[in-house]
Amino acid sequence: MKTIILLRHAKSSWGEASVEDFDRSLNQRGERAASLVGQFLRHEGLHPDIVLCSAARRTRETLVRVQGAFGEDVPALIERELYLASATTLLDRLRRLSDDADRVLVIGHNPGLEDLAATLIEPQGTPLEEKLAMKYPTAGLAVISADIGRWHDLKKRSCKLDLFVIPKDLV
Repeated sequence: MKTIILLRHAKSSWGEASVEDFDRSLNQRGERAASLVGQFLRHEGLHPDIVLCSAARRTRETLVRVQGAFGEDVPALIERELYLASATTLLDRLRRLSDDADRVLVIGHNPGLEDLAATLIEPQGTPLEEKLAMKYPTAGLAVISADIGRWHDLKKRSCKLDLFVIPKDLV
């Protein structure tokens, strides 16, 4: 069994017009939300074996805020290819993970993360799936299970949505 935790970066700042999208930082609301998500990860025992994180500033800052839930001993790969990555790119990256890792945390961007979740989940018509389909806001967290032993075998429409929480749920 493999577990995929998809975390959309927390709310970022649009305050400086001269700052490129890649370099936008978290705003105060985003910092609070990311910290709440970290507390939730710890409380739920969602300890990843590895983290894949977009190289954008806001995703790296989100990682710093949630990392307290599992510590710095968990390898965190900061990858440029994950910046605004499509669902296809994200799926390909997951398939290249080492099979030693059973649980991965991916910190990235929409629409790629939302599309990846929709691509992976075998629709069951559950309330969680309906909630996910409505909106995947900043700091939204989806936990998806895949009944596979090797990441290479990860397939579309073969997984189950176990959990979907948004910052409002955690306040």
